[in-house]
Amino acid sequence: MKRILILNGPNLNLLGTREQDIYGTETFDAFYNQLKIQYPKIDLYYFQSNVEGELINQLHEVGFDYDGIIFNAGGYTHTSVAIADAIAGIETPVIEVHISNVYAREVYRHTSLMAKNCKGVITGFGLTSYQLALNYLIDEVV
Repeated sequence: MKRILILNGPNLNLLGTREQDIYGTETFDAFYNQLKIQYPKIDLYYFQSNVEGELINQLHEVGFDYDGIIFNAGGYTHTSVAIADAIAGIETPVIEVHISNVYAREVYRHTSLMAKNCKGVITGFGLTSYQLALNYLIDEVV
């Protein structure tokens, strides 16, 4: 069975209650549980942290033996050279995802330091962004 990690960064633990006009009303746990039911032949794992170093440690831990990583680094996307370097240093393909369309938001959100080290970027499709990334990993990588 193929293993895929969904990795969420800062403030994504507040989905469902935080800025619902941007991020919606569904919690990530509810969405994740639906994914696990919808994709029973994939070993899906989930990790969320508000701490940059914990996200880097998770990338290092799974980055050589998992089949794919779906990563929403939140605000670290635009600021963390360390996370970008961690992605560059692992072998597992990473897809960067964002719930909102970052290009329709503040200018500082238009730059991703990690995108050049990722297989691709999916942005603006709500929680479906994760499902699009998962489908790609299943069809093209896994």
